[in-house]
Amino acid sequence: VQLQAFGGGLVQTGGSLRLSCAASGFTLDYYDIGWFRQVPGKEREGVSCISSSDSITYYAESVKGRFTISRDNAKNTVYLQMNSLKPEDTAVYYCAAARDAGPTLIAGLYDYWGQGTLVTVSS
Repeated sequence: VQLQAFGGGLVQTGGSLRLSCAASGFTLDYYDIGWFRQVPGKEREGVSCISSSDSITYYAESVKGRFTISRDNAKNTVYLQMNSLKPEDTAVYYCAAARDAGPTLIAGLYDYWGQGTLVTVSS
């Protein structure tokens, strides 16, 4: 069971990036998926999540209206489209999967984690 997050990079303020979370060894259809981010010295922060069954989505207040989470079950991938990026969005972004946790931004409820992908937004 593996999750892989990729798509990070360096972008200017106001730019966009799309992160992808791909799974191997299991089918993402049955899992609630969350995106989290972490800055060195700070706690991991929930950014967005999407439920397995009915694709209910939640967003942190700090990213509402700018980020969009979506899933493509045919590709076994979940995406995080990030628009209007700000320097404060700079962090390592992680995706995580949970079985039957519901859409939640509580990191402790997630069972599987991918390695992070670094997003840097320059001012």
